[in-house]
Amino acid sequence: MSGLAHIVEHARQWPDRAAVRMTDDGSELSYRDLDARSHALAGQLAATGLAVGDHVAILMENRPEFLVATWAASRAGLYWTPINWHLTAEEVAYIAQDCGARALLSSDARRAVLGPVSEACPDLAIWLCDAPGPSGFAPVKGQAPAPVPYDSVEGSSMVYSSGTSGRPKGIKRLLTGAPFGALGAGDGMVRGLYRWDAETRFLCPSPLYHAAPLNFALSTHRCGGTLLLMRSFDPREVLSTIERERANRVWLVPTMMIRMLKLPEGERSAFDVSSVTHAVHSAAPCPRETKQAMMDWWGPVLHEFYAATEGNGMTAITPQEWLAHPGSVGRSSDVRIVGEDGALMPAGEVGTIHFASDWTRFEYHNDPAKTAEAHDAHGWTTIGDMGYLDDDGYLFLTDRKTHMIIAGGVNIYPQESENVLAVHPAVEDVAVIGVPHPEYGEAVKAVVQLVGGREGSDELAEELMTYCHAHLARYKCPRSVDFVDELPRLPTGKLLKRELRGRYWGEGVARI
Repeated sequence: MSGLAHIVEHARQWPDRAAVRMTDDGSELSYRDLDARSHALAGQLAATGLAVGDHVAILMENRPEFLVATWAASRAGLYWTPINWHLTAEEVAYIAQDCGARALLSSDARRAVLGPVSEACPDLAIWLCDAPGPSGFAPVKGQAPAPVPYDSVEGSSMVYSSGTSGRPKGIKRLLTGAPFGALGAGDGMVRGLYRWDAETRFLCPSPLYHAAPLNFALSTHRCGGTLLLMRSFDPREVLSTIERERANRVWLVPTMMIRMLKLPEGERSAFDVSSVTHAVHSAAPCPRETKQAMMDWWGPVLHEFYAATEGNGMTAITPQEWLAHPGSVGRSSDVRIVGEDGALMPAGEVGTIHFASDWTRFEYHNDPAKTAEAHDAHGWTTIGDMGYLDDDGYLFLTDRKTHMIIAGGVNIYPQESENVLAVHPAVEDVAVIGVPHPEYGEAVKAVVQLVGGREGSDELAEELMTYCHAHLARYKCPRSVDFVDELPRLPTGKLLKRELRGRYWGEGVARI
């Protein structure tokens, strides 16, 4: 099998092999249909005028059509942005407008959001799956066009992260111009580190709008394996699917491990998980006790990596290495620990984590200041995480992106909810932080200074949370509110958020 035309070649060699199998009802999408439908959709999008370098967005729950849409964009040289389907219409519209999407590929289940999005973005063509025709997609307005020939070159994702203004920012990589079917650095990593191949049966319990699980799913297809896709995470379904389907690769985040470990020991030990050779985790720091308990249960199969959506570098650690260096996220010759003065830090000293590698050239879409901030004079890149190297070169994280909250493996940027709450008439000043949570790792809390004459109460706390829900997805909003006389700020006005976090993390238990 050549390195080109991966899913095209798989459709010829294994036409009836399941490219996607849903774990709840067993429905399948074969390689024959994945290739044919994504090819047809790419041609239909081309018929509307989309060409290499143009942009589409995908707003869809976990289902086979998500992969049809992704592969259609990928094989036609398009940028594609997966959008979290929990977002409000206002948030979806912002991302669709900011990324310059000309089409939004979605599903009937998202209609409640699509109406307001269409009003806010009148030039955005909305396409729904479950439509008649060769691809199964059709625009809401007008007839589905017949496919036309298109330039078959590799497209790229443009996943959204936070920007300096608190609004999400797209992470844009340059298109390579490589013919469709060319393999990238990420595919080499997955095949080399985790032995992805044609016999891979990859269980994905995470939403495909997250970069890492989607990239692992696409790598499964490039190898010719089968993606076992869950509509949503359920600990018992993970275990029963591993046993029933003989899954040998699994993607996890620490919250999922915690939930599985909380099952009664007799119940969870009854499932046969011996088929798993690689359980890969990332996205959030994993408590040492949790990881050790998982390896006591599943065996030494937990592989961890540390990387960012920016794709600027990574570290990786095997189970055996982790047992020798517990708490580490791995090592790489490209890691640099840099002090505030720009000098390299010795082993054991904390600094900002930089990567000297040049995996992918990226920029933050419409945010040159943030792009410049991520690159230093050496050409090294950073996302602002803090850590140190031990004497053997293993990386340990001590902090994460400035002020970012990671709840259950999901990145939450508090600036968004701070911007919303700041305009509430009762709020004088506000800070949103992450506080300890026994299951999710962190929970979102608002610490509020009220305007003169107002007093904090449970009723006002509920009012503020409800106010935030009206503007943002619920997972971004505070689960609790504390009232204080004054927030800690320097005379310059800079909020001492680390000091504020210390009030809660020092206690060890969150008040939520």
